[in-house]
Amino acid sequence: MAGLCGFMHNNVLTFLFCCMMIVGLIMPSPSEAAIKKYKFDIELKNVSRLCHAKPIVTVNGRYPGPTVYAREGDRVQVTVTNHVQYNLSIHWHGLKQHRNGWADGPAYITQCPIQTGNSYTYDFNVTGQRGTLWWHAHILWLRATVHGAIVIMPKLGTPFPFPQPAREFEILLGEWWNNDVEDIEKQGTQMGVPPNISDAHTINGKPGPLFPCSEKHTYVMEVEQGRSYLLRIVNAALNDELFFAIAGHNMTVVEVDAVYTKPFITSSILIGPGQTTNVLVHANNVPSRYFMAARVFMDAPISVDNKTATAIFQYKGISNTLIPSLPQLPARNDSAFALSLNKKLRSLNSDQYPALVPLKIDRNLFYTIGLGMNPCPTCVNGTRLVASLNNVSFVMPQTALLQAHYLKLKGVFRTDFPDRPSKPFNYTGAPLTANLATLTGTRLSKIAFNSSVELVLQDTNLLSVESHPFHLHGYNFFVVGTGVGNFDPSKDPANYNLVDPIERNTVGVPTGGWVAIRFRADNPGVWFMHCHLELHTGWGLKMAFLVEDGPEKDQSVLPPPKDLPTC
Repeated sequence: MAGLCGFMHNNVLTFLFCCMMIVGLIMPSPSEAAIKKYKFDIELKNVSRLCHAKPIVTVNGRYPGPTVYAREGDRVQVTVTNHVQYNLSIHWHGLKQHRNGWADGPAYITQCPIQTGNSYTYDFNVTGQRGTLWWHAHILWLRATVHGAIVIMPKLGTPFPFPQPAREFEILLGEWWNNDVEDIEKQGTQMGVPPNISDAHTINGKPGPLFPCSEKHTYVMEVEQGRSYLLRIVNAALNDELFFAIAGHNMTVVEVDAVYTKPFITSSILIGPGQTTNVLVHANNVPSRYFMAARVFMDAPISVDNKTATAIFQYKGISNTLIPSLPQLPARNDSAFALSLNKKLRSLNSDQYPALVPLKIDRNLFYTIGLGMNPCPTCVNGTRLVASLNNVSFVMPQTALLQAHYLKLKGVFRTDFPDRPSKPFNYTGAPLTANLATLTGTRLSKIAFNSSVELVLQDTNLLSVESHPFHLHGYNFFVVGTGVGNFDPSKDPANYNLVDPIERNTVGVPTGGWVAIRFRADNPGVWFMHCHLELHTGWGLKMAFLVEDGPEKDQSVLPPPKDLPTC
């Protein structure tokens, strides 16, 4: 056809038409989905932070790992090859994986881990989602260094529902330990006590110049005066909810967990482990250098890493010798700020992005969150810390639950997880040091396909109240209500927001309080739900839903891929 175009070059219109035909043959149309392929090599790399060098587990030698870019409607294929001594899996946090739990990634839930020397290709479609999500290792504490962002652009021709930024930046918040993180976790487990807290927080893998040996380990973001920037912020920390702010600049929140929000302006944000927040920042201050800072939020009497990570928001042309100013972050225990910020989060609920909140509920669930101590003769105090939902501490199986469900294997799990606690009590009253005889087991909750579910998560004062960020795999949900104290089923539902509640995949249960979420169980398979504080997950603060197949062919779990890892 190119020769034909050249032959008819004397006819300009024909020439242009033919060349446009060529472009059409080469370029996919806006309605066509692309296949995005990535290669993840899991490998050790020596990294130095805080005057300490150590080998860490990475993807492609990078810390944090590479960003996965896709567009809504794309198909993504990521081939993961494991070159390290740990068996592991990768979770694509927040992607719904419709009917395709095989690509979800939590080890022993939807797949067996990828063994040393082996590979597995995660193959999934990005359907009906756009925004910032993230990926991370989903076994042991390996996600401390094995994590990265996922950026999903809207379909071609679809603009953001907010002003177009001049540029975008990914900001990943994390934690750093000077010693080997797996050794630290093992030591805590063997002793039956919490492991050592982290030695630093990080911004894009770097703690910033407030730490020793860290002047060159500081992330710098260059901006131009008068321009706006989109920051895609991910909390990849293992155990800490974090405040984040930029000195001298407000932020406009426009999205959380890959769901657009009604925009609002704030000087700081609070982001829990597993959550993402997109903010617009206008570079409208005096050109200078300003610190971006992240510090822990903890409103319970629990030991945490209280040190501040910093990065630099630097105007173009400003000397690197200028000392940046620090932002005023909320106080470490500022519960009022946390509750206020969460109340401002609301879905757009527009014609293009409606909030399809289930109004008629088929299944009501009430789960209490508890900490406790079980006997452990080999532990330092003769006891081991455990965590539970409805007094059941989850035991990880040795066979992946989705495989057991699909192949109808017997004896791997039970489907009798309780809908509510067996012994109601004053959940947030005086501290309770006695156990309620914590049960253990691999118990799932069976949910009928397409049923509407309301789940209330209630914190308790068993040992201590504490905030808990809970993540549900395979679904988004609507946060219809939250409060401090005990949930009152006769009064609190009257105050639910059923019009424009925020939709997300990870929600914080407030310290000594409760949160109510709703979702439609239209994604068949086995889906993990757990506290995203890695410490609590290891103690058993997790469970799984078994969502049954629907009656139609396109309402059942897809067949497993041929290269699915085996246990």
